[in-house]
Amino acid sequence: MKDIRNFSIIAHIDHGKSTLADRLIMKTGVCDTRTFKDQMLDNMDIERERGITIKSQAITLPYAAQDGKTYSLNLIDTPGHVDFSYEVSRSLASCEGVLLLIDAAQGVQAQTLANLYLAMEHDLEIIPVINKIDLPSADIERVLEQIDSELGLDPDTHLKCSAKDGTGIEDILEAVVERIPPPKGDPDGKLAALIFDAHYDAYRGTVINCRVFDGTVKAGDSIRFMFSGSVYRVEEVGHFGLSRQKRDELSAGEVGYIIAGVKTVSSVSIGDTITNDDRPCEKPLPGFKEAKPVVFASIYPIASDDYEDLAEAMEKYKLNDAAFIYEKDSSVALGQGFRCGFLGLLHLDIVQERLEREYDLNIILSVPSVRYRFTLKSGEVVYVDNPMHYPGPMAIDKGEEPYIRASMMMPDRYLGAVMTLCIEKRGVNSNMHYPSPGRVELSYEMPLSEVIFDFYDRFKSVTQGYGSFDYDLIDYRESNLVLLDILVNGEKVDALSQIVHRDRARARGVQACDRLKDEIPRQMYKIAIQGAIGGEIISRSTISPFRKDVTAKCYGGDITRKRKLLEKQKEGKKRMKMVGSVSIPQSAFLAVLKSDTDS
Repeated sequence: MKDIRNFSIIAHIDHGKSTLADRLIMKTGVCDTRTFKDQMLDNMDIERERGITIKSQAITLPYAAQDGKTYSLNLIDTPGHVDFSYEVSRSLASCEGVLLLIDAAQGVQAQTLANLYLAMEHDLEIIPVINKIDLPSADIERVLEQIDSELGLDPDTHLKCSAKDGTGIEDILEAVVERIPPPKGDPDGKLAALIFDAHYDAYRGTVINCRVFDGTVKAGDSIRFMFSGSVYRVEEVGHFGLSRQKRDELSAGEVGYIIAGVKTVSSVSIGDTITNDDRPCEKPLPGFKEAKPVVFASIYPIASDDYEDLAEAMEKYKLNDAAFIYEKDSSVALGQGFRCGFLGLLHLDIVQERLEREYDLNIILSVPSVRYRFTLKSGEVVYVDNPMHYPGPMAIDKGEEPYIRASMMMPDRYLGAVMTLCIEKRGVNSNMHYPSPGRVELSYEMPLSEVIFDFYDRFKSVTQGYGSFDYDLIDYRESNLVLLDILVNGEKVDALSQIVHRDRARARGVQACDRLKDEIPRQMYKIAIQGAIGGEIISRSTISPFRKDVTAKCYGGDITRKRKLLEKQKEGKKRMKMVGSVSIPQSAFLAVLKSDTDS
């Protein structure tokens, strides 16, 4: 155990975590230049294209240190995006230390702070590393000042590197060996192992990534998941290299994988504790909580014939993503589909893209929604994430929506524009402080429903890309919520219904009506598109009909003749309207649903 070091790399998005992991892999000789490729630990195409890490990955690096010993360095690479912060916290719970990576040009950002607090919660050894020192815009003195004033760390403990050209990598490896403590634990005790990730293998079932804190696990052992109570027999254990490396056993302090004939990833809960079935540990390892979705949307196939293919794809996708939940749903307008729960908007975006690319599907997503809480007059409390299940205004005593605390960091020249944006999004209780000259940290409490539309894009736009954003859920607060329905020719289109704040309802209704007007083809009769709250119409657009010139054949004569012909035409169009039904093209749904209903 003295020769083992478990560590992770944490940083804000795009500060170079994956590139540094690549350099450490190269330096320790795990792969050579022939087999090397960028983002070694990112297995999915979408990770490589977007340059982000979505799944936690682990690898064991053998390192011959300057003291003459060979150490096993277990690197756990973590996602950087706020949507996956729970995965990050479980990965950190498996480590004794972290490399806190800071971009030499950008300095300390919102998620640098958020991840630092996570590391401090787990009482880890923190090594600050300034990356990208080769950039012309690198300002190392400013970053050192931020390490001292904003992070509260000793700037003398920092290391400098450039992951891109490999400068300072040796110093980092030595610091990991010298400064990160070896793991503690009793190899002969009762088995207690923490699950920090799981992925699906088509041939072996679910592969469980875990850190063993006490005891030993080997093939043939009968293990139990403490949260679910399920019991399995271990088939194989081992370490992570570039591929899985089989071992006889995993003992206290080690990071590795367990294959135990688990059929689905959903049977495995991240953060759960593994123990022996016949000799269980007294209590589970601390910190487990179920991953709870915060954003909800319905997914429908564009062609109704593809429903079976979509159902099969959802089932297969669920094998690889335990945080993704879905149930059957149906809409009058769009047919059969699924109601899905996501960790955030990035998670939703990734699920949509992977379903389209990996399973060759054409799908439509409904308007994203959050989970609202309604207290009924009967005293019952119901949670609603689908507008179709809205209880009705007469039954509701009180409506509440989830609030977040948003932390934003930016140059102070953008402060006015960002505050205006936050107030527009119903932000309250602002706090502000200046961590260093020219930089401001702003905190607002605002409804999650306002953030899931276009807040992030607009924030990036008004700060010209220099702002960083992080958030965490705080509580539910009372709000004046209403159901906005969209009517086409007097018929409700259920797929376009939204639960919105009353102050926002008209703007959302106007926008939806205008977009539909541009997309729905003209008919022989007039079509009214309306936004309504209950029986009250709050917005309207009208698609004018095709019209034949019925008076063309009148050559002079009395005006009454022309009037009679026009009245006759009007009556005919009225009758057509009563029997005619408007078919809404898919492009119309896409126009309303794709763009945020909030500009």
